[in-house]
Amino acid sequence: MISLEETYIENRVLVQPNDTNNNDTAHGGNVVKWMDEVGAMSAMRFAGETVVTANMESVDFHRPIPRGNAALIKSYVYDAGTTSVSVYLRVFSEDPLSGETELTTESHFIYVAIDDDNKPTPVPDLEIATERAIELREAANGEH
Repeated sequence: MISLEETYIENRVLVQPNDTNNNDTAHGGNVVKWMDEVGAMSAMRFAGETVVTANMESVDFHRPIPRGNAALIKSYVYDAGTTSVSVYLRVFSEDPLSGETELTTESHFIYVAIDDDNKPTPVPDLEIATERAIELREAANGEH
């Protein structure tokens, strides 16, 4: 059994000129790519196996991330099936000078654990045992 907290990962990407669109904000495709990479890391940490992306629920872009800010990606596993892993992802625009953050993007991704033959392989059970784990799972399920 793996605890939810063990799957929690944060990563930052500084939004550079090559990451931007015509509005000088992070290109949505880059944001989704960063989310997929960090989400896969959470899923692999949980599964102890390589994972592949199986599904991305609607990716909600609430506001842009300006060039020069960091994209702060927060990710954790909130549910698991037999071979699948559900990951909640949120992206924040972070001012590198002040550290202030603002939610910009969120989604749920589903990954499938695979073995050396690229076949789905079982994942462990997810442990939700602490107050923090309960809060995180409720946030992922929209139960604020």
